[in-house]
This record gives sequence, C-alpha cells and structure tokens, in this order.
Amino acid sequence: MALHHAKPGEIVDLRPIGPGLRDARTAAIIKGDNFETIRLIVHAGGEIPQHKVSGEITLHCLEGHVELGIDPAPVALKANQWVYLEGGAPHSVKAIEDSSLLLTIFLNHVPAGID
Repeated sequence: MALHHAKPGEIVDLRPIGPGLRDARTAAIIKGDNFETIRLIVHAGGEIPQHKVSGEITLHCLEGHVELGIDPAPVALKANQWVYLEGGAPHSVKAIEDSSLLLTIFLNHVPAGID
C-alpha cells in the first residue's frame, strides 16, 4: 500500500497526538524535489543511532522530549522547541518520553543543466 503524501494546498494536522502517541508510527508527509518532511515518532527509550544526511535538517518537537546527540554535547529538545542542523552533521535521537517530531530535510538537489 502506497503512503499518502500531502498535495499542494492540502492541510496537514500536526496537533499533538496525545494518548494515542504510544501506538503512533512515523509517517512521511511530503517529498518534493528540494525537501522532505516526516512526522517522526520515537517511543520512550527508543533511539535512532548516530547517522548523518547530506542536506540541512530541522527538527520541531511537537510533543514529548528527546535528546539529540550532537557535537560538542547532547541537547534536550522538548515540546514546542525547534532546532536546525547543518548538512552532514552527525547526530542521534534518543527519546526520553514518547515523542512526535516534525523532521524536514533540505535535499541537495541541483536541477539538470545547472553546474
């Protein structure tokens, strides 16, 4: 079954999930030529090991509390907080509580014919 992606002009509800967060799963919202947006769910005690992506990213914590493993020291990201990371920056995500985050990845896309 194909994942539903938002269409231009379509409203996407990003309200906190609340009690249903424990059963929620990560879901793609949109993938365009220049960016990708995902509602990332990380359950308490869960961890996304250190990795990096080539594009710049932003994380907006919609609910919960995560610890971002970034240099020079880990940082706490709680509900209603937002952070930006440069492309290629190694990072990990550890959920202190069940958490929902809006992840946006800015893709390093160069249109054909442009050097």
